[in-house]
Amino acid sequence: MRFFSFPLSLLSALSMLVLALANPAAAQVRQETLLTTDWKFSKGELPDAARPEFNDAQWQTVRVPHDWAIYGPFDGNNDLQEVKIEQNQEQKATLKAGRTGGLPFIGTGWYRRRLAVPGFGPGKRAVLLFDGAMSNARVFVNGREVGNWPYGYNSFSFDITSFLKPTGADNVLAVRLQNQPEASRWYPGAGLYRNVHLIVTDEVHIPVWGTYLTTPEISASQASVQLRTQVAGAGSAANLRLETEICDAAGRILTTTSTPLVVGAAAVDQRLLVPSPKLWSPETPVLYTASSKLFAGETLKDTYVTRFGIRSFKFEANKGFSLNGQPRKLRGVCNHHDLGPLGAAVNVAALRRQLTLLKDLGADAIRTTHNMPAPELVSLADEMGFMLIVESFDEWKKPKVKNGYSQYFDEWAEKDLVNMVHRDRNHPSVILWSIGNEVPDQWAPGGVAIAKRLQDIVHREDPTRPVTVGMDQFDAVVKNGFAALLDVPGFNYKPSRYPEARAKLPQGLMLGSETASTVSSRGVYKFPVELAKQKKYPDNQSSSYDLESCVWSQTPDEEFVMQDSLNYVMGEFVWTGFDYLGEPTPYDEAWPSHSSYFGILDLAGLPKDRYYLYRARWNPAPTLHLLPHWTWPGRENQTTPVFCYTNYPEAELFVNGQSQGRRRKTTSGPLQTRYRLMWNDVKYVPGTLKVVAYNAAGQPVATEEVHTAGAPHHIRLTTDRATLRADGEDLAYVTARVEDVKGNLCPEATNQLQFAVRGASQFRAAANGNAASLELFHEPQMKAFQGQLVVLVQATNKAGKAQLEVSSPGLKSGVLKLKTTKRG
Repeated sequence: MRFFSFPLSLLSALSMLVLALANPAAAQVRQETLLTTDWKFSKGELPDAARPEFNDAQWQTVRVPHDWAIYGPFDGNNDLQEVKIEQNQEQKATLKAGRTGGLPFIGTGWYRRRLAVPGFGPGKRAVLLFDGAMSNARVFVNGREVGNWPYGYNSFSFDITSFLKPTGADNVLAVRLQNQPEASRWYPGAGLYRNVHLIVTDEVHIPVWGTYLTTPEISASQASVQLRTQVAGAGSAANLRLETEICDAAGRILTTTSTPLVVGAAAVDQRLLVPSPKLWSPETPVLYTASSKLFAGETLKDTYVTRFGIRSFKFEANKGFSLNGQPRKLRGVCNHHDLGPLGAAVNVAALRRQLTLLKDLGADAIRTTHNMPAPELVSLADEMGFMLIVESFDEWKKPKVKNGYSQYFDEWAEKDLVNMVHRDRNHPSVILWSIGNEVPDQWAPGGVAIAKRLQDIVHREDPTRPVTVGMDQFDAVVKNGFAALLDVPGFNYKPSRYPEARAKLPQGLMLGSETASTVSSRGVYKFPVELAKQKKYPDNQSSSYDLESCVWSQTPDEEFVMQDSLNYVMGEFVWTGFDYLGEPTPYDEAWPSHSSYFGILDLAGLPKDRYYLYRARWNPAPTLHLLPHWTWPGRENQTTPVFCYTNYPEAELFVNGQSQGRRRKTTSGPLQTRYRLMWNDVKYVPGTLKVVAYNAAGQPVATEEVHTAGAPHHIRLTTDRATLRADGEDLAYVTARVEDVKGNLCPEATNQLQFAVRGASQFRAAANGNAASLELFHEPQMKAFQGQLVVLVQATNKAGKAQLEVSSPGLKSGVLKLKTTKRG
């Protein structure tokens, strides 16, 4: 039996900027600048672009993070791949037009900017930290190449001290990026799509990701904090000591310690005790900070902030997973890194909106498929309360795509794993490392040895967390020892084989690392209603009755029943939380189709019906949701099944006041009857569809109605937030609904909507969730899809009032007032 007990805490190694803003003394010794503005960009190979004197005056001026490919246009010939996808049980190679989203991300792009280095001079060091650059990054300072990093998803840093001019002024930074064709299975993005940091420190300093914090002992009275701090340049200073204080979320100092550095030592170990610790969990995401000050005598050399949380977890045979001593099943989703209409360019407001929607869903975990996430996501998971599986690779030595990670694996795999672990190893949100997803090496010769090597690297860098892999080749991995090697076996789409895995593997536990892959289009319903695999329709949509899945996958209910019955299965990660660009299964051979259908929410972040199926299961708050819509001209008196997703045990359906009978969840009959209430023989009659929910005592407790809509009359706007920060980055997500005169959604409306933003904000993008649409996200007009779309309004750097107007010929316009402020 394997037993894992991992009390651990969070390090936010990138919170140095927060310290510099909050503590002027710290700003004098460590300065961190986000390089967001004044970048020049040009696509194409330009041999002299790294030279300082190169004339970039005609280049585009952009703000970083920046994704050059999201602006399109869509074209089925962009990265057209002829491939046989073995994971999808395909028997022959076929042309895949939309596999990577049909966006023009292939090619070379250059970024340049003037680089002033505040505070630089003799006795100072300067570092560039890239949160991610897609891809094959080569970095130049003043015409000299500083270094390169191929993997576009990973964070990396370079010391540029020797490349800078002595005064630290009038330097030139240039970055060359290149994306290859057939390098991905989804849309990867292009460019400096994550943040770039400039960090200036003393010669004696704490390096990037220079602290490692754990909490090996936790009780109600106290928690021990073990902090190892790396010190660089220690040979140039005498009488070094490290003073560390721990503060709670209110800034109150809880404990302090001071430790002298042994001459020649490169690291300092400290132990502190936090009294009456408040434990981190998804329900109570309490955070602390450890502020470490490095002194030479009485001279402050550096200050470094480690934000952390205190929590413990266990993985136990035959029991599963527990957090802070409480058993729980992981309620997780898998998410790719793109942000829909923003592409891959990271944006904190967009990430926060996603996590807010997932919180309402009841999710408590995310698997960062199939690569390292943006650091902003990890920090938000700490703050908002999500457990993370941080994943590294989709490919090892045996390729899935022609120019995938396999070309870098031998030289770069260890470097990439070390950076991944060092960056994120102290975040309380991170509970598992994943070293791969559905890698063909599962069954290839040497695959088990590779898995052992990678797992050993992760254990070496972080012995406090277990390692997993998302495995889809069940027979191979169970027979060849691949699955038995892993700390936590993760199975993709294998609910029916969990008992077999339990009988044949030594761990006594497992994880549904990827589940369901049910496909649906928001608000689209197909008849007849039936369970189906790989079902396709002429309009390139999938039915939102949530009974259609892929040849390798299942409906949600098939996973639910196994999760409910097997204690040793620790939960599931649904494919996917949100739709994403690329992989438009089952339409990857049927252009136009540019995004997935797997999401619980669509590409615009609008909930599909399936959202409420999972919410009824995961969120204890009441859920009562009816489908389909009830506007079906031409279907009069035809069978139109009605489903109800609810966490109430029983409900009664009425059509125009006439009862269609009461339904109760049951363990007998079709599998779906355990988790859905279904009236399969309802005849469509225009009017009102009403459901009355009953509690366990048989008392009516809630109702929901759906009305037949009339002609489109007006546009109604609602926003996720009305006040934005005037920082040039913040976003409001505004839902535009086409409604009839009574306020009913017009569920088939496709009106062309126009967007106009005035005042202290600007139009950023729009999305309607239609995978078969080729409309560009950044244009100020778009057709409604199933009566709705979402408009993104972005703050400027100016505080003040703003207004969004959404209009369409023949409809009453919608107007929404916003404001931006320098505070908050």
